[in-house]
Amino acid sequence: MNVMLLANPAARAGARTGAATQAAERLRDHGIRTTIISGGSAEESSELLRTAVRLGTDAVVVAGGDGTVNLAIQEVAGTGIPLGVIPAGTGNDLAATVGLKELDIASAAEAIAAGETRTIDLARVTRSDGTTRYFGTALASGFDSKVNDRANAMRWPRGGSRYNIAILIEFLTLKGIPYEVELELADGTRERIARDLVMATVGNGRTYGGGIPICPDADPADGLLDVTIVRPAGRLHLLRLLPRVYRGTHTTVPEVSTYRVRSARLSSSGVTAYADGDPIGTLPLTVDVVPSALRVFAPLTPKSG
Repeated sequence: MNVMLLANPAARAGARTGAATQAAERLRDHGIRTTIISGGSAEESSELLRTAVRLGTDAVVVAGGDGTVNLAIQEVAGTGIPLGVIPAGTGNDLAATVGLKELDIASAAEAIAAGETRTIDLARVTRSDGTTRYFGTALASGFDSKVNDRANAMRWPRGGSRYNIAILIEFLTLKGIPYEVELELADGTRERIARDLVMATVGNGRTYGGGIPICPDADPADGLLDVTIVRPAGRLHLLRLLPRVYRGTHTTVPEVSTYRVRSARLSSSGVTAYADGDPIGTLPLTVDVVPSALRVFAPLTPKSG
């Protein structure tokens, strides 16, 4: 098997240094021909991946977090070329979704060497200008996208704890903002929500922000997306909701509604959405599911992430 392994030097602070080299050594020990490629920017990395796919690589492997993995998803989606993930970033939610332990380079490399894959869905974002982009985990808008803004700007601490601190800081100015949400439900019927919301999240996977189960019932292989919306309430009341969010039990409280959908259109003035941890566009955006769009290397018995 010939593998192209992407190491992105532009990855955000907290990325595990040397992960690509360690992973390549493990793969080569299994007789897998592994070439490390590295771009100086996201654009260069994407071009290198595009060339590798065009030349016929057997697999693409990424050493990094969700943002770096997202670059590879754009190039291998729908091609049948399997994607391997070496979880070495600030947030490793896609890796967790397919059962890989965070920062466990050895286990991730073993999963690739074993050659076992599973097929998962992807979500596709269509912007107002008609351009599209895939994501694998979740799209955040509203309060949670502001958390991403803040977390990405923080130089300390490293790792997923940045999201926890950013959440607490953003609570100081928390308020509802006008939204229009149009949903195509699983049965094909439509529902429209027009009111103030704290946040609206669309999940292909269960977690974002380094393991927060915002869409706790999401299944990345069911051909549907999960939408979680939160309505305004007293700031103290919502603060008490946080522990339930971390446990994934928040979907039963009155201020939270969840939907299983084929597509969702989110509209709100001045809101930037994030997907796989990086900005993907300003609202309005439409998100729809692309079933069975991605093959990923995974452990023999995937664990929920």
